[in-house]
Amino acid sequence: MKDCMLLECIVSPFSRGRHNEQAGASMIELLIASAVFLITSFGVLGLIASSVATNNRNKIDSTQTMLASAIMEQVTSTLIGAGESSLTDCAGTEWTISTGVGGAALNDDEDEIDFTEADPPADFYMNYVVNTPCEATGKLQSVYDLRWNIQVVGAAEGTPTNTFLITVSAQKQGSGEANIYTSAPVTLRAMAGN
Repeated sequence: MKDCMLLECIVSPFSRGRHNEQAGASMIELLIASAVFLITSFGVLGLIASSVATNNRNKIDSTQTMLASAIMEQVTSTLIGAGESSLTDCAGTEWTISTGVGGAALNDDEDEIDFTEADPPADFYMNYVVNTPCEATGKLQSVYDLRWNIQVVGAAEGTPTNTFLITVSAQKQGSGEANIYTSAPVTLRAMAGN
């Protein structure tokens, strides 16, 4: 017997003739590997599709928040209760922003704007057009429905007050119910005084 280590001498006689070191993968091994690869590929594709949808929804959320914030700034920088200001959208439409008491309808809890109101009062809503680039000749990206309401706070039976509750909401037109692809309306609320 030739020189061999103890383990090689024990294992070697039993494995002779059973395994060819030059042999490739069997058909069953290839099928199993292909199945595992396909299953993981579908999982990754689902993850990519979900990521793209979430990214789009976040872009809409950011735009809604920015537009609602712009309206809030316009209202608070104007004499609330009596003044007006304006904001021009990407299509070149100049929208008047009224700061009078009243405005778009609120929901039953009076904490959010009711977007089911068919005809909100003039100068308390706008259909803001977003183009890329932001000019009249730019490509239309979306149209956002912006509405606001201003209420007097703390007015007790004839006692005047200069404190107002401002509620501003923005929603992408045609967005429907909030889900992975669409965003819920953004609502900002603030108290301000003259």
